[in-house]
Amino acid sequence: MVKLNISNIDVSERLSDLYAPLTLEQKKLLDENYMLQSLKKNEMIYCEGDNPEQLFCLLSGKVKIYKDGVGGRSQIIRMIKSSGYFGYRAHFAQENYVTAAAAFEPSVMCSFPIKIIDQLILKNAELGGFFIRQLSVDLGVADRRTVNLTQKHIRGRLAESLLFLKDSYGLEEDGCTLSIYLSREDLANLSNMTTSNAIRTLSNFSTEHLIAIDGRKIKLIDEDHLRKISKIG
Repeated sequence: MVKLNISNIDVSERLSDLYAPLTLEQKKLLDENYMLQSLKKNEMIYCEGDNPEQLFCLLSGKVKIYKDGVGGRSQIIRMIKSSGYFGYRAHFAQENYVTAAAAFEPSVMCSFPIKIIDQLILKNAELGGFFIRQLSVDLGVADRRTVNLTQKHIRGRLAESLLFLKDSYGLEEDGCTLSIYLSREDLANLSNMTTSNAIRTLSNFSTEHLIAIDGRKIKLIDEDHLRKISKIG
């Protein structure tokens, strides 16, 4: 990780929801203790088993939270988008990381020492409420994805993943191209399937004119039909 020139980045403005409950003195404490970091594509942020020492906030780019599984396969648990917070659950649970995190693409990230966050929570109940809400939202997303990835068939899982990416990162200016370019392996890891099954199912979706594929770019042609496939499972 490389420390950036921070002169042109206003962290308090970019992370206004985190700063909002704080007093002027508490905001100053955060301002004196954060670090901005530049991440290269595929650069690791933390590894499974590491001791959590930082609260991470993504300012730009995309980050994946994943867990290595049997046979060298990975399962992508969550996708972090701009202004998303991550890396703190393990600390609150008083355990080491059970997942790993890495950048999907060149990204900019802000980090705060978790001990500073602990100090502020003890003094500011509203900040504690903020993190409870964040964890609750993440838990809801995880619960839904667990059901989707374990109970749906391959077509339903892949359709759900494409819609999940659209809802998470939006579309490009053409209104149909996903604003994230994943390798077939990453898409498979997101969908709980083998890479060969992901490639074959994507090809089938393309043949059925549900999507259009251009390298790693995926256009959603018939989103309504994809939603039907996702619901049917």
